[in-house]
Amino acid sequence: MHRSQAARAILLCCRRLWQAGLIAGQDGNVSVRHRPDRLLVTPRGPLQVDLGPEDLVKVGLDGTHLDGSRQAATELDLHLRIYGCRRDCGAVVQAHPPVATAFSVPGEGIPANVLPEI
Repeated sequence: MHRSQAARAILLCCRRLWQAGLIAGQDGNVSVRHRPDRLLVTPRGPLQVDLGPEDLVKVGLDGTHLDGSRQAATELDLHLRIYGCRRDCGAVVQAHPPVATAFSVPGEGIPANVLPEI
């Protein structure tokens, strides 16, 4: 996938996550494998919904920072582990859905009937 296509996919995903209420503030992050050995990932810091293509960070599958003026998402290691385990994985999305977060605080399981996505 070309870098510009990967960037568009990430930015669209961030907007949709925001609109669906699955991320708020600086929560969550998205990465896309745009070459077999390279990722484009959201940066640490800004609101995900406000990102532009120039804000995204290019990293190697070993975590090496390859391009971009910002630092990669704090959860980059999680993304790298997923890509390492699943060579067929083209993207990773990490969100903070409020309902899931609310259930995690007291250690409760999430009943399927409270999530419209299921």
